[in-house]
Amino acid sequence: MPREPDGKVAYLAAVPAGARFLHSSLYSMRWSDMDAFGHVNNACYFTYFEQVRVDWLDAIGCGHDLVLANVSCSFLKPLKFPATLEVRLYAGEPGRSSLDSYYEILDHSQNRRICAVGHGTIVWYDHRNGHSVPIPVEVLRHLGD
Repeated sequence: MPREPDGKVAYLAAVPAGARFLHSSLYSMRWSDMDAFGHVNNACYFTYFEQVRVDWLDAIGCGHDLVLANVSCSFLKPLKFPATLEVRLYAGEPGRSSLDSYYEILDHSQNRRICAVGHGTIVWYDHRNGHSVPIPVEVLRHLGD
């Protein structure tokens, strides 16, 4: 997670310039994604992040043996029904078992306006033995490392 010089968490207003684009998917907003105020419930943003991550892993033929060490979202503009959402996934520099992931949610019904930016640290994980494992070779190959 990016930090200010004083150590406080810096909330993202944009995907970092050095992040590599990995994948993009389009989703139709569901009526049930809205809350009582008529916009997308904040928890749904994390579901959109999850789905684009799953779509990317499926596209490169990799399994889902991972966990999230952290996840955050900066809500820039409200999303309202109906809308077609484009969710983009980016990657930072990979570690041994972890990868910083970044997300953008764009509203196609509002001229592809960026409505949210997110960050999450993905950790590949051996669920049976309870410890992290190296990033799979097929993922590293896709990242160009």
